Amino acid sequence: MAVVANRRSVMTLFSRPTDIHSHRARLVMAEKNINIEITNVPGPDLPEDLMDLNPYHSVPTLVDRDLTLYDSRVIIEYIDERFPHPPLMPVDPVTRAQFRLALFRIETDWYSLAEETDITSDGKLGTRSRKLLRESILQSAELFGARPYFLSEEFSLVDCTIAPLLWRLPVYGVDLGRDAEPIEDYMNRVFSRRSFQQSLTELEQEMRL
Repeated sequence: MAVVANRRSVMTLFSRPTDIHSHRARLVMAEKNINIEITNVPGPDLPEDLMDLNPYHSVPTLVDRDLTLYDSRVIIEYIDERFPHPPLMPVDPVTRAQFRLALFRIETDWYSLAEETDITSDGKLGTRSRKLLRESILQSAELFGARPYFLSEEFSLVDCTIAPLLWRLPVYGVDLGRDAEPIEDYMNRVFSRRSFQQSLTELEQEMRL
């Protein structure tokens, strides 16, 4: 999977094909229309040439000339600042802080539950985690329906973080049920974006076949 682009870049993103953190980094890069080499890491270990660069031996890992970044939040904010158009964070400091708080809460409340699939033999969430994730997402239904995108009239880093998780709900075994119409509308809107479709690996496409 490669992101089609117009800009020249020497950047390389080391990405796992089904990793949610890698997916949100790929989505930001697709939204920015950046020319970047994406190297898939199918197994648990990074290639040897990255072992010394990333002390955590994790993905995603971004290499931009002499700079190596290995936290997905750091990566997506760096990309947004390095390639400022289209902007994916508001300029106003107060609103920007609100968006960063939303990112923190999504990572803490939703991603932490989703990541349990990495340590289960069948890749599914346990009954309790499925219930907690479903309830937590549904509690935000009003926010999903208030504006075209989450907290915003424009697509943002928050959406780039939410969308990969919502895409994986069938894999997690989470059915939002009848009360999720605003969330379903949001998913249809975001999943149909060119950038989101380009961000998907073949294995991620199969998650909703």
